[in-house]
Amino acid sequence: MTHDASTPLPVPRYLDCLAADFERLRAAATPAPTAQVPSCPDWTATDLVRHVGQVYAHKTQAVLAATPGTEPEWPPKGTAEEEPFALLDRAYAELRTALTTHAPEDPSGTWYAPDQTVGFWIRRMAQETVIHRIDAELAADGPVSPVPDDLAIDGIDELLKVFTAYAVTEWSDFFREPLAASPGRTCEVRAEGGKSTTWRIRTGPDPAFTVEAGTAIGSPHAILSGTPEALLRDLWNRGGPDEASQVRVTGAPEAVAELRACLRISTQ
Repeated sequence: MTHDASTPLPVPRYLDCLAADFERLRAAATPAPTAQVPSCPDWTATDLVRHVGQVYAHKTQAVLAATPGTEPEWPPKGTAEEEPFALLDRAYAELRTALTTHAPEDPSGTWYAPDQTVGFWIRRMAQETVIHRIDAELAADGPVSPVPDDLAIDGIDELLKVFTAYAVTEWSDFFREPLAASPGRTCEVRAEGGKSTTWRIRTGPDPAFTVEAGTAIGSPHAILSGTPEALLRDLWNRGGPDEASQVRVTGAPEAVAELRACLRISTQ
């Protein structure tokens, strides 16, 4: 079975994932609020909680403003002073209400010009939360809860297309240095398992970063393969400090380095 990663998940599925990962994030962060987050080394668990609360509050304001082309002020006023866990709980409850009382096609300002709807934030908040839930679990030094295949595949697709390909086009100056010497390379990212999916990424010196679904004619310069969860965590740089990567990498190191450099810049 092949999953079409270009088709977003159903809204109820995103909302269910958002709710489950919010609960996991909060549960992981609560016992050790001063623990360092290894995947975000400048943060403690409390810093992570505040950030997620601020993100939720910000996106709620964007949904309620319903103004395509603009986003509210960052960070939302008052959130820097609010107790972090109280902020997280309040902001999540308000976000949940905003996302469930608006239709996905309702207008909302977003940073992604092709999609100025509430649906963009429904998807984005589910993906934001699963990544930061992993951060909280890594900080707690406990097991990392599994990421469902459908959510992981959707997250990889969002990372490659919405974050990185769009960023390279819109803010090309940030990508000139890592891509300037590129002769034009291709990587394939292959999520394996019951919902196998392949993306082919082409990088170039323009700078260019394009993503196509499936395997194209001709061999790629490099291949990254693994389970959807392993790839999502690897591409978001969310491996544990003592955890061996479960992603297999073959081919030209230069092609992999270009891909990773672009991902790193687009997600800063």
